[in-house]
Amino acid sequence: MITKIQSFRVQRPWGYFLQFCENTPVTVKIIVVNSGEMLSLQSHAKREEFWRIISGEGTAEIGGERLNVKSGDELTVPIGVKHRLAAGDTDLTVLEISRGDFSEDDITHYEDKYGRT
Repeated sequence: MITKIQSFRVQRPWGYFLQFCENTPVTVKIIVVNSGEMLSLQSHAKREEFWRIISGEGTAEIGGERLNVKSGDELTVPIGVKHRLAAGDTDLTVLEISRGDFSEDDITHYEDKYGRT
């Protein structure tokens, strides 16, 4: 039996993400960070994340370490570790697969250029 799912788009100040499923047992997103923008420095208490860079170039910060990233790079963010993504001169598109109990409320912001807490 084929089940059709409906993804949905969530707008943020830095761009948007497309979410395909939630708690089934993973949550899959495609995150687009607009050129020159960045996500907040954040952590999650209930989930880990896998990132695969689909397109663009930028910077990933995980556990205080910064790494220049480009298409094809893959990274893992363990539970509780501070992390963020920043786009370079072009939009940064990232496949994110979260494992654990997913909720957008499970975000602790440490630094955020958009004033979110």
